[in-house]
Amino acid sequence: MEIFEKLNHNPNLSICLGFFDGVHQGHKVVLKNTVNLALQNNLKSAVITFKEHPLCYLQNRTPQYIIQPQDRLEFFEKQGIDYVYMLDFDEDIADLIAFDYLKDVLVKNFQPKFITTGFNHFFGANKQGDSTLLRAYQSEFGYKYYEIPPITYDNTLISSSKIRQLVAQGFVDNIKNLLGEYFYVKGRVVTGDRIGRTISFPTANIKYPQNIIKPPKGSYVTVVEIDGSIYKAITNLGKRPTVTCSNTLLLEAHLIDFNENIYDKDIKVSLVKKIRDEKKFDSLPDLKSQIVKDEIFAKEFFDSNNII
Repeated sequence: MEIFEKLNHNPNLSICLGFFDGVHQGHKVVLKNTVNLALQNNLKSAVITFKEHPLCYLQNRTPQYIIQPQDRLEFFEKQGIDYVYMLDFDEDIADLIAFDYLKDVLVKNFQPKFITTGFNHFFGANKQGDSTLLRAYQSEFGYKYYEIPPITYDNTLISSSKIRQLVAQGFVDNIKNLLGEYFYVKGRVVTGDRIGRTISFPTANIKYPQNIIKPPKGSYVTVVEIDGSIYKAITNLGKRPTVTCSNTLLLEAHLIDFNENIYDKDIKVSLVKKIRDEKKFDSLPDLKSQIVKDEIFAKEFFDSNNII
């Protein structure tokens, strides 16, 4: 897969449009349609997207993504996409009316044979471009347009907004069927004050990324991936009020039946189910007693749900 940060002349493509935060199950249908059309017609496929979500520019929002940009690219590659255009959403793009974006950006550079979007994709100044506009200009610009209808699970619309809502509310156990996997956070294990070891619960600590949507602080049943291996764990997200009340939001993962040195390793922590809210305990023994209960809950949960 080739990645471009600038437009270039790359004609006769099957392209899809969207930001694809999370690359959830609905997004995968859009990507699959794009790739299949390319394969069936001996063409290359491409995603036309942006480095940052347009709302970051239009409304000066701080990003709160579901996954990191690099993970988004890896998901595109797994779906079989040939090219990704990661463009800057800037003043020039923001001010383009929808027809000019279609004509002067998409058609001029790519002469697409096929364009695929989700049913709720908008583009152009004031979001004036939509499926109706793309469908109307098929003959004039020589492409065929495909609109992917709403994809649902259990009567719930699969969307990035819905997934972010579930994360923010702590309903992480409802996410896998929408996202395709558990909501996760990646990071490098940092050295802490090792208080966990003094109460027989050592933890692998990672700083919570600022640009990723945040679940409520508390304790979670999790699975942790290290060097391709998966481990059961309980993980606290918070600022350690019992110990130091840090200003840094940390994920502290205690891997069950695991005692190896993993400092400076990159790990992936997937949140499976929330156990409880974060709480300040009166003493370390009280904290240890609660962690014992959390671990028992997690072990029973893993046994009854066949997670790993």
